[in-house]
Amino acid sequence: MTTNRTFTMIKPDAVENGHIGSILEKITSAGFKILALKKTQLTLNEAQAFYSVHCERPFFGELVKFMTRGPIVAAILEKDNAVNDFRVLIGVTNPAEAAEGTIRNLYAISMGENAVHGSDSDENAATEGAFHFSQREIF
Repeated sequence: MTTNRTFTMIKPDAVENGHIGSILEKITSAGFKILALKKTQLTLNEAQAFYSVHCERPFFGELVKFMTRGPIVAAILEKDNAVNDFRVLIGVTNPAEAAEGTIRNLYAISMGENAVHGSDSDENAATEGAFHFSQREIF
């Protein structure tokens, strides 16, 4: 079943480089409504829990270190076909291969510092959104 919500994080690299406003503008210009939004910083335990699906991967430690080095901006977005449309908007993980005009093409530094996270399924969008926001924070 397709839902109309997805989850995103503007990652520490994009926050550090001053791209929050530009990324949010691209998101809203693409027709997404922001239902929840906050700037926060993940603790070590939170980052390990959020990325636990990758805990056996060789890049896990580096990913956790990166995601805890500075603030992130978390958001729940709404639009028809939200997950798939957002994945198109952000582009592929490697910014060198991302389509022109996608968020990663414009703002990512590398595969590791790729500016933004986007949920890869409706299930994960719900789980990830609930990880960062209580029901009273979603409008």
